[in-house]
Amino acid sequence: MSQMLWKPSQTRIKDANLTAFMAFVNGKHGKSLAGYPELHRWSVDRAPDFWAAMWEFGGVVASQPYAEVVRDFDKMPGARWFGGARLNYAENLLRRRDGQLAMVFRGEDKVRRELTYAQLYDQVARLALAMKAQGLTKGDRVAGFMPNMIETVVAMLATASLGAIWSSCSPDFGFQGVMDRFGQIQPKVLFSADGYHYNGKTHDCLAKVAQVKAEIKSIERVVIVPYVAAAPDLSGVAGAALFGDYLAPQAGPAMAFEQLPFDHPLYIMYSSGTTGVPKCIVHGAGGTLLQHLKEHLLHTDLKPTDKFFYFTTCGWMMWNWLASGLATGCTLLLYDGSPFYPGPEAMFQLAQEEGMTIFGTSARYLAAVENSGLKPREQFDLSPLKAMLSTGSPLSIESFEYVYRDIKEDICLSSISGGTDIISCFAGGNPIGPVYAGQLQAPGLGMAVEAWDETGQPVIGQKGELVCVKPFPSMPVYFWNDPGDKKYLGAYFSVYPNIWHHGDFCEVTPEGGVVMYGRSDATLNPGGVRIGTAEIYRQVENLSEIADSLVVGQDWDNDVRVVLFVKLNAGVVFDEALVKRIKNVIRTNTTPRHVPAKVIAVADIPYTISGKKVELAVRNVVHGKPVLNKDALANPASLDLFADLPELRS
Repeated sequence: MSQMLWKPSQTRIKDANLTAFMAFVNGKHGKSLAGYPELHRWSVDRAPDFWAAMWEFGGVVASQPYAEVVRDFDKMPGARWFGGARLNYAENLLRRRDGQLAMVFRGEDKVRRELTYAQLYDQVARLALAMKAQGLTKGDRVAGFMPNMIETVVAMLATASLGAIWSSCSPDFGFQGVMDRFGQIQPKVLFSADGYHYNGKTHDCLAKVAQVKAEIKSIERVVIVPYVAAAPDLSGVAGAALFGDYLAPQAGPAMAFEQLPFDHPLYIMYSSGTTGVPKCIVHGAGGTLLQHLKEHLLHTDLKPTDKFFYFTTCGWMMWNWLASGLATGCTLLLYDGSPFYPGPEAMFQLAQEEGMTIFGTSARYLAAVENSGLKPREQFDLSPLKAMLSTGSPLSIESFEYVYRDIKEDICLSSISGGTDIISCFAGGNPIGPVYAGQLQAPGLGMAVEAWDETGQPVIGQKGELVCVKPFPSMPVYFWNDPGDKKYLGAYFSVYPNIWHHGDFCEVTPEGGVVMYGRSDATLNPGGVRIGTAEIYRQVENLSEIADSLVVGQDWDNDVRVVLFVKLNAGVVFDEALVKRIKNVIRTNTTPRHVPAKVIAVADIPYTISGKKVELAVRNVVHGKPVLNKDALANPASLDLFADLPELRS
């Protein structure tokens, strides 16, 4: 039994959107559902009824109602949702048009800007008119090479209003990384800032943008947002205009939102691309909207009074997830820059100054803040904060405990897990339920999530493959340039036909929660026993000497041996005594099979640009295999540290 760290008060339960939704379902369907487990079971057993209820409860704006909730529900992929409906994603995010703050932008350089819902509507309308005048129409692609700032959201909404398709990556991507993404989808318009700030330094984007424009012939127009300079020099970028000059002088009397089918393409997202050119994952407008409404209203308890923050770049799906928060009428808090500049307290200073109520971040960030020694509750007024969300990698038990000990006692800490593949979550928050150390609170409503053992049977309290056994609306519509859906089928349905196989190693707990153990394709198999890498990270990264770590399985002597790489904190000496301490901690707190055969110190640990450890790429390097796409990495040179190591020859 895991330790319970928090449970909501009766007042909080009574006031939760989830409680209101349950009452709505009970009234509409003559049910007496009480509590999350009963609601979840109904949501997967009666999935069409659940999604129809979510449509109504979420107030989806549609010019034409749906004729049927789902067709071919027994097919995955192949199910078709809300046939006959006509709607527009941007219209649903721009329902509110008053003086309430829609967005507050904070830059690392201390810039603060804000936009009301009325101003947001006006800017989107003017930008949409300009894009329409240029000839942009539904199905065309628009790319954003942008920081997480107000203009990025405006550009996305204007794109969606026309039925065009938005795709973005963050400005820290290298030229080849941008080409590997935008080069595949051939956008007509490219939005970019002139530069960005990170960790106290200013970085130029215009040289890279000029290269991209020269290479991608489909780009007719480049729109530059001034950020690091008041009047950037655009002479080196062909076909470029400043954002303010590109906007139509004024909006018309009413914005025209293109009315489109439920599954009309909205976003093109990208797989991490560490094993080859990234796959282009196309997500539909309706599925994205409905899934995000569910996760924001029910799983996050988002209300119009909330100040909603997620630390993310535009190259991570959490940006798209954050942007959808506008549909609830809340205020989005956008931040661009390093979360540790000028120090580890930066984001908590932001939380205090802006009255943040929902703080979204990554497991890696929380571990790093704890490692810095910061105790935010002692320095900052976090009284408005009601929830913290964490994703990107499994959140350790120690990080759970750190949040409740050193950040805030009365807070709903929701570790969430899903992916770019579904632009949403398989499991996450439950505002009316308890938080147990190390567990995601619950599987998502409408998500038939199970852990399957090696025989393909669902198991409780045991590790297994994360699968989803029924369709859901936010499955990809298709992959771009994927004849016959070969890549799509290979990505999710090659292991279990008609069952979504996500590639994560997990456990469904007796408490009803979910524990994540990392990617199943990176699962270790010493002696044929499957071990999740997160189990080892939890032990190692809790040691004061260790700043970071990465573990892989090395093929050795007709078996697999566990190899642990550690990045040391400043001033720490790597010696046999430290190796012995590391191994003892792992052995004591896990099993002898978890103990690495080799512990090797390295200067850096490689990560993707979206902040995920790249175990598979390191495993390839260790085995002398090529890494096909280093441009997906934030620190590609670090891979060289793992090549041809003498310690791995014996």
